[in-house]
Amino acid sequence: MTNEEESEKRIRSAFGEKDWNEIKGNDSWMIFKVMSEFVDGFEKLARIGPCVSIFGSARTKPENKYYTLAEEIAFQLTKSGFGVITGGGPGIMEAANKGATRGAGKSVGLNIELPFEQKGNPFIDNDKNMQFDYFFVRKVMFMKYSQGFIVLPGGFGTLDELFEAITLIQTKKVGRFPIVLVGKKYWGGLLKWIEEVMLTEENNIHAEDLNLFRLVDTPEEAVQHINNFYAKYRLKPNF
Repeated sequence: MTNEEESEKRIRSAFGEKDWNEIKGNDSWMIFKVMSEFVDGFEKLARIGPCVSIFGSARTKPENKYYTLAEEIAFQLTKSGFGVITGGGPGIMEAANKGATRGAGKSVGLNIELPFEQKGNPFIDNDKNMQFDYFFVRKVMFMKYSQGFIVLPGGFGTLDELFEAITLIQTKKVGRFPIVLVGKKYWGGLLKWIEEVMLTEENNIHAEDLNLFRLVDTPEEAVQHINNFYAKYRLKPNF
């Protein structure tokens, strides 16, 4: 079956009539599945200690400079006392888990089943390798158990995770935590549009919202921003 045929099948199924028993049965089962993912996630992640999530593309190859940057950032984070959380897949995620392992720090992977790209990487701690079916459950785990986010170049999924974090802080649904974008060349165009169009032309955000994240180019800058943020509150990782 081609992708187009598969898409058409899904659309037709969504518009198809369903009886009450089918609706009730499917929705009830989904509720229990979602609950089980939340419970499993809460139980395993509540004991991991201070961690920073590192986001980025699953498509990034080991020879790419951002792969090297992600690995070094993760390594330096472990030397500052933080564990590392990733989406558990290849690319940037693999690099970050690899760096955490090299630094003998905690290496957490929140994997999700996808029809392409995503597969678990070998650098996740055995007892911290988790599987999810639902993106929204997985995102709750990132937000609840991360003391900071470091975001390297990625695609739609990376943008989703970035703006989820910014939105929750902006709306005060979660406490303030540091967000670092790595790669001025990659993120520069987006940030220019946010400032010139979203802020200046349309007034859809406040000027202070631009302070919710920091743009850097080096591992040292990224890790230093995380450390400086918590130094203000006299807090430090304590495993």
